[in-house]
Amino acid sequence: MGLHVSKDSQKMSAKRFIYGVLKMNSIPVYIMVLSLIICSCNSKPEKNSPAALKPNIIYILADDLGYGEVGAYGQEKIETPNIDALARSGMVFTQHYSGAPVCAPARASLLTGMHMGHAPIRGNHEWGSRGDVWDYVKMVKDSTLEGQAPIGKEVVLLPELLQKAGYTTGMFGKWGLGAPHTTSIPTQMGFDYFFGYNCQRIAHTYNPLHLYENERRYHLANDTVPPHTGLSDGANPYDEASYAKFNQPFYAPEISFEKMIHFVDGVQDAPFFLYWATPIPHAALQAPKRWVDYYVKKFGDEEPYLGKNGYFPVRYPHATYAAMISYLDENIGKLIDHLKTIGKYENTLIIFTSDNGPTYAGGADSSWFDSAKPFESGHGRGKGYVYEGGIRVPMIASWADQIAPGGRTDHVSAFWDVLPTLCDVAEVAIPHKTDGISFINALTQKGAQEEHPYLYWEFPGYDGQVALRMGQWKVIWKDIKKGNTDIEVYDLKNDLSEQHDVSNDHPELIEKFKAIVQKEHRTPQRERFIMPALEELTKSKD
Repeated sequence: MGLHVSKDSQKMSAKRFIYGVLKMNSIPVYIMVLSLIICSCNSKPEKNSPAALKPNIIYILADDLGYGEVGAYGQEKIETPNIDALARSGMVFTQHYSGAPVCAPARASLLTGMHMGHAPIRGNHEWGSRGDVWDYVKMVKDSTLEGQAPIGKEVVLLPELLQKAGYTTGMFGKWGLGAPHTTSIPTQMGFDYFFGYNCQRIAHTYNPLHLYENERRYHLANDTVPPHTGLSDGANPYDEASYAKFNQPFYAPEISFEKMIHFVDGVQDAPFFLYWATPIPHAALQAPKRWVDYYVKKFGDEEPYLGKNGYFPVRYPHATYAAMISYLDENIGKLIDHLKTIGKYENTLIIFTSDNGPTYAGGADSSWFDSAKPFESGHGRGKGYVYEGGIRVPMIASWADQIAPGGRTDHVSAFWDVLPTLCDVAEVAIPHKTDGISFINALTQKGAQEEHPYLYWEFPGYDGQVALRMGQWKVIWKDIKKGNTDIEVYDLKNDLSEQHDVSNDHPELIEKFKAIVQKEHRTPQRERFIMPALEELTKSKD
């Protein structure tokens, strides 16, 4: 049978339930309860049943990994042999886009199948009305300060649909769509099992004091070093020993990976959906020493990062950043090898991508790595912005006997396409309208692939932005909250790095852009996500 993980907030676990019955000293009641549990177990797909034969699905979501930060997309300094092998075994997407240029809304788009004109979460929302949510020590003491604003229990997410198709669902890594003690936590939103960070702010350290296993804290024996702590007074910035406190014994990605392997092993006669939302390579820069040493030897000595741009100081910032990505790559290789060992690789679709473009904070140096190549990745062009460097992301899909090896496609797709695609893979109907178009035919090359007439983004963060991708054209309206009314137009066919605004030559595209905004924008329920200029533009169509 498939792995069964209880949901304490909805019902008692089977173990606790049996224990309670035994305390009642009622043999007839015990037999009745045991029979119900056996029936419940038997409701899982039997071996060789249609549900059991459905493909497993693994979706790997890196965090702040740029378009050009793996070898398959042109990276020359960071080594990613396992991701590159995944690309050779499957298909590389050259025009795949995130749902948003930062964490939480990108994840909301992915799991809901909605673009940012419709999704309930359209920006990072730390839910500050609860108190001092940015104080790490206070969060550790009071779990009601953790987590982000809840996406809403009424919202149907991808894992819930896959559960209905007989899938056992597990999530590992960073959630960011609902705080502890709300109904918007992974195990209330379609995941049978969750291990990782509930809160994005806690994820600002890879050596936290706790993670979450389902609804409960999973405590780690690390010392308390709050994110954004600096070097000790008088410490020598060129001495590695000065940075010792920033590398505690329990590294969150390592523990999460071990839990993930146990999850895969625990699913027997049902297909599984594994959502691996790794925090790597999001700052702070922290990595296993063996990988840091490898890149120090490769890159040579470098100036330390002293923490002036947030997060933790680090002695070797370039080496550590590269080490984080290579460590992730190493674990992807281990996961694939394990799937092959247990006989599950052949029937598993694996997708690798990133939630948005590369950051410029916390010691990360996107210019040095050319992280978004061929796009710009610095402040104003990378993470947080709707230019190509902020939202175009790598995507690789591999599926033995279904996706031909060595494939490459220019099909234009986005995060909101993932839900309908994976529902096609799982052969499950979607009970509501989404903004996505399944790209299953692009993957398998077994039929004509439907295309989007355009892709649409709106993002209330970073002073407010809206973007449109329409054929060769990219239209951007930025600084909306500052009162800016100028709209930029770029010809991606001839100006891939968006250097030459041709809006004066194409007033018809601006008018078309405004009409699409009026069509696609829906007033957000949360006031935080409202951009008054969009509301006025939308009202003007009536």
